[in-house]
Amino acid sequence: MKRLPLYVMTLLLVAVTGCAKEQQQAPAAAPAEVDVAAPLRQKITEWDEFSGRFEATQRVDIRTRVTGYLMEKSFRDGQLVQKGDVLFVIDSRPFEYEMQRADAQFTLAEKTFNRAKGLLKTNSISQEMFDQRSQEYTAAQAALNEAKLNLEFTQVTTPVAGRISEAFVDVGNLVRANETLLTRVVSVDPIHFEFEGSQSELLKYLRLDRAGKRPSSVSAPNLIFIKLLDEDAFSHKGHMDFVDNVIDEGTGTVKGRALVDNKDGIIFPGLFGRARLIGSDEYEAILLPEKAINTDQNRKFVYAVDDNDSVKRVYIKPGPVLDNGFVIIREGLSGNERVIINGTQRIRSPQQVVTPVEIALTWTPVQTMPDASGPEATTPDAPNAVAPPSDASRAVSE
Repeated sequence: MKRLPLYVMTLLLVAVTGCAKEQQQAPAAAPAEVDVAAPLRQKITEWDEFSGRFEATQRVDIRTRVTGYLMEKSFRDGQLVQKGDVLFVIDSRPFEYEMQRADAQFTLAEKTFNRAKGLLKTNSISQEMFDQRSQEYTAAQAALNEAKLNLEFTQVTTPVAGRISEAFVDVGNLVRANETLLTRVVSVDPIHFEFEGSQSELLKYLRLDRAGKRPSSVSAPNLIFIKLLDEDAFSHKGHMDFVDNVIDEGTGTVKGRALVDNKDGIIFPGLFGRARLIGSDEYEAILLPEKAINTDQNRKFVYAVDDNDSVKRVYIKPGPVLDNGFVIIREGLSGNERVIINGTQRIRSPQQVVTPVEIALTWTPVQTMPDASGPEATTPDAPNAVAPPSDASRAVSE
């Protein structure tokens, strides 16, 4: 093996020694710089969100009340109809003949009855014979009324206003009384929104009602705001009109229902929607930006900086997310901490010393719902935010 020359070895030794001295003389790294801020305190009212479906307040299956052949259809499939509009016409000729026959029998029975009344006054007929003529008169009158009614039933009308379906039977077919389904009419305005809530939500509302903080929808028409699948805002306003009196044994939920205006007719029965119902009274909440919250397995925490500029973990219980990105902090913070907002990625170890830079959190106004004022308003009358659907429960700024 060939040895290195002596002067080469000397140069290498000098270089290694110089590097070691430079490392010994290098200054220690400065503490990481992070942005810290105190949590916001803001008065808010929380709103709970529910998924549900719209249902018509009235839904009527149109059937014929007499048997006969369908002669005419008087509507366009899918059009809006008014109460009393004629939808179908059944061949009326057999019923006209029946009415003429009943009318003739009634006329004869009426004359016979009137004659019997005169004879009874002079005791020319027995009471038994008079009672028989009276019975014949009453039966003839009933038969005539029935014939008139059956003739009227040859014109099939709608008992409610709304949107009609297609005709299920074509003209020319025989339709049978109380059997043949001709079409269907569903009401349009107003419309029901039906949804289900959990037992815990029901209990929460009942306890708020007992405490005088929020009226229960069991007895009060609480305001509700709904958005359709293609909408960003909860722009459809209604009010609660029903809460079921039992818990469903299969799902463990309770049915709720709201009555919603649908003057423009954009909402069809069967459409899905997402509703927001007031879920709390007004209170002062502790809030942090969503980006300041970290996750450790199934626990949430924030980094706080103490008086010695040392970092520590503070485990919290977060609540719903507001529309402007702030999260309600249910438990864990008093509101006086210095919480790291930016720079959490620079935290390498517990009790790490950092250089905190004080910043101020800015509250961003959120989009409001429609005006909640009015005689039907039984909830806090204030602007309310529209939150993204990231949790079953949402909160909004007052």
